Amino acid sequence: MFSAEISSEKLKEAFETVAVLVDECKLRFSPTKLSIRAVDPANVAMVTLDLYQDAFNKYEASEGEIGLDLERLMDILGMAGREETVILQLDETAHKLLISIGGLVYTTSLLDPTTIRREPKIPQFELPAHITLPGSVLVRAIKAAVKVDEYMWMQVVNGTFILEAEGDMDNIRIKVGEDELIELESSDEAKSLFKLEYLQDMGKALGKANEVRIDLGKDYPVKMNFKIAEGSGDVTYLLAPRVVESE
Repeated sequence: MFSAEISSEKLKEAFETVAVLVDECKLRFSPTKLSIRAVDPANVAMVTLDLYQDAFNKYEASEGEIGLDLERLMDILGMAGREETVILQLDETAHKLLISIGGLVYTTSLLDPTTIRREPKIPQFELPAHITLPGSVLVRAIKAAVKVDEYMWMQVVNGTFILEAEGDMDNIRIKVGEDELIELESSDEAKSLFKLEYLQDMGKALGKANEVRIDLGKDYPVKMNFKIAEGSGDVTYLLAPRVVESE
């Protein structure tokens, strides 16, 4: 059983964080939250989403899961105005999801969860550097780096968070100032190289976050965590690094 009522703005914000990486996913629901765990087809980037009960105007659910065509779902949600309410109801017998937006009622078929890629195991590791900053600051650096190369270094040097891209002809080095940082802690060297294509996609969601916490190591995946839905949702991206030989 699953039935929920939520503002279109919150629902679109939540699903967009996943849709930037994958076209389909398993949606798990429980009495307290909705959850998604997904990895992109190249096994380079991973996203976890938890949207808690208090994000909804009304919420009723037992334990279960459904398969979603995210591209189709985002098209439907695009019909909703910013201030409109979306009502979701699961028809278990017909294996369909009913989506009500104002006077519109969509009935969309669900995917078989067994045909969707297996949910990834969430790796557990401790990283030495922790940086918290506004999402807009990070996205600005990503946009600047894209003009120079396909990859961007993230590193912490002497208590400074530095983002750098080195192309054949140009390079850009961005030192994030203390006035832009919310917090920075580092116990060891942290420097890794990441593909900007993925950072650009993630930036569509990251740029809206007031605070993004970045956990960074040396040649380890970067972990980026932020809140959505006015604090009632939690999103984490993991992005694998490109490992290069030391000079």
